[in-house]
Amino acid sequence: MREFVVRMANQPGRLAALTEALAACGVNIEALAVYGHDGEGTTRIIVKEPTTARRVLEEAALSFEEHPVLTAQMPHRPGELARLTRSLADSQVNIDALYVLHSNAGGVELAVAVDQPDSAVPHLEVKGGTLSE
Repeated sequence: MREFVVRMANQPGRLAALTEALAACGVNIEALAVYGHDGEGTTRIIVKEPTTARRVLEEAALSFEEHPVLTAQMPHRPGELARLTRSLADSQVNIDALYVLHSNAGGVELAVAVDQPDSAVPHLEVKGGTLSE
């Protein structure tokens, strides 16, 4: 999966136009975070179809960054997220974004965008969990 960080004016209809363009080209959004600050809107989108998403963003002349995203499964119990984030911090890997993709009593699936994906992989192993890119 890939993360796209899109920056655009924080105005009515801008997010609707972006999501409509992605939908029209068959891009399914796996995870999303949107926030505004000082008139600028930031949309962080995770997709499984990065080639199509990239084309849509380029054709719309939107400013964006693209990052690889790692996914990790971990047990759903106290302390597991703390263990994961501490392990990354101790290895000097910075977390740029963290998303909860799915959560139920059996576990939590996270998507993590980091500054050093290759360095992060060994540290994302959580007891009872798995990791994939």
